[in-house]
Amino acid sequence: SFYYGTFPAGFLWGVGSSAYQTEGAWDKDGKGPSIWDAFTHKKGKVFRNETGDSACDGYYKVKDDIQLLKELKVNHYLFSISWPRIMPTGIKTEQLNEKGIQFYNDTINSLLENNIIPIVSLYHWDLPQVLQEKYGGWQNISMINYFNDYANLCFEKFGDRVKHWITFSNPWAAAEKGYETGEHAPGLKLGGCGAYKAAHHIIKTHAKVWHSYNNTWRSEQQGMVGISLTSGWGEPVDPHSQTDRDAANRYIQFHLGWFANPIYRGDYPEVMKNYVGRKSAQQGLRTSRLPTFSVQEKTYIKGTSDFLGIGHFTTRYVIQKSFPFLQESSYHTDRDLAELVDPKWPAPAPNWLYSVPWGFRRLLNFIKTQYGNPLIYVTENGVSEKVQCTQLCDEWRIEYLKGYINEILKALNDGVNVKGYTAWSLLDKFEWNKGFSERFGFYHIDFKNKNKPRYPKASVDYYKKIISANGFPNPREVENWYRKAMDTCSTTHQLLATDSLITHMEMVTEIVLPTVFTLCILISIVLLIFYLRNH
Repeated sequence: SFYYGTFPAGFLWGVGSSAYQTEGAWDKDGKGPSIWDAFTHKKGKVFRNETGDSACDGYYKVKDDIQLLKELKVNHYLFSISWPRIMPTGIKTEQLNEKGIQFYNDTINSLLENNIIPIVSLYHWDLPQVLQEKYGGWQNISMINYFNDYANLCFEKFGDRVKHWITFSNPWAAAEKGYETGEHAPGLKLGGCGAYKAAHHIIKTHAKVWHSYNNTWRSEQQGMVGISLTSGWGEPVDPHSQTDRDAANRYIQFHLGWFANPIYRGDYPEVMKNYVGRKSAQQGLRTSRLPTFSVQEKTYIKGTSDFLGIGHFTTRYVIQKSFPFLQESSYHTDRDLAELVDPKWPAPAPNWLYSVPWGFRRLLNFIKTQYGNPLIYVTENGVSEKVQCTQLCDEWRIEYLKGYINEILKALNDGVNVKGYTAWSLLDKFEWNKGFSERFGFYHIDFKNKNKPRYPKASVDYYKKIISANGFPNPREVENWYRKAMDTCSTTHQLLATDSLITHMEMVTEIVLPTVFTLCILISIVLLIFYLRNH
């Protein structure tokens, strides 16, 4: 049932975005190419062959977007730094890009001037392309030192003002989709090994960066360094069946535990080591496809997070499913499970993102129990729509936010240590291999218009009310928020329709009129030639 109440004083409310998805300016002002630039420029990798070359033009619209943050009344803004924008080849000794450093300095300063806390992710998937070409990216152990150099540069340049650092945003997707299925950049299909190897190097890199901050910067800067892990919740189909309960546990351990367990408990989850080890032996391999940490590495990695960032979107029912012995193993078959959904769960559009709020409370309580009740910031939570037509009256997003934020409130009453919430995301933006077909934003962007104007959806008004009330005070007030939000979006729709018409007319003026004018001149010339020939 819905729980009315408010969050503790000082609870942080924010929104987030990432560099590649919003900045654009992919080759401007000295920025080097990233693996996503290379990936999206190959045909057939992204829906409709769309790219993030200009994305939301966020590189040129910092001041405008900060006005949107002020309008939302958020406490913080979570964004990522593009590694190749400040270090074009990814290698510190080769080249630094002062214009890129200045861009992030200006962004951070503008946020602080407007009393908005910057929460900064060092890596949201845009590895410098040079490091992928030269070394194979996260398959290579040399990434640890290159990334540590980059992180230290960020601490040096921005750490006097940035007090919340995230080393990696959703490393699960970077490893699994980048090096196992190849759906994401760099698009490698290294089945059964690639994701485990990439994740192994990412975890070691995270630990090295945490220690760098701890030893060199913490006493002076007094900040925090954490990691942001995205995970769904896995619920057993039959809670009375031990095999289903075990399968649901494997779902979480292979997803969240893969990264959280080494950081909070010193090693990969036992179930992961057992399953991947056994399947590797069945294949005739002498060692497990899941790499191992040495005793020294386990000690070095354990405890390297001042907070845990949690991204969460949806839930699955899970059952046991044994995969027969295969020569070609994969991360997915290693788990011996199948994922199911309840057809009654609301799914606003994409076929993966079902709205199941109760799964969030269970995930947060799992983290509390498994990892010693760490300090948690929710770093990504939101819902998208598929774009058939412009939808500013996004009542499904309002319902989603209301449900999921309410589950955090319940989890706080359970004793879970959640200190902040980041809704995903500020803007409609480039959604990786889905292009611009999925929209997560509070603000709609008309990508057909060269100025990329932003228009608030109904959820802007609703989220603003949650922030102002610091929760859900009483049924009457919360119901009133919904009505007001829907009224506001109707007015914005009219504005958007007018602007779209003007844009259409401008296109007609810019393209059709010159074309007609040129054709008239050509016809006149032809007629003149005929006339002169006849006389």
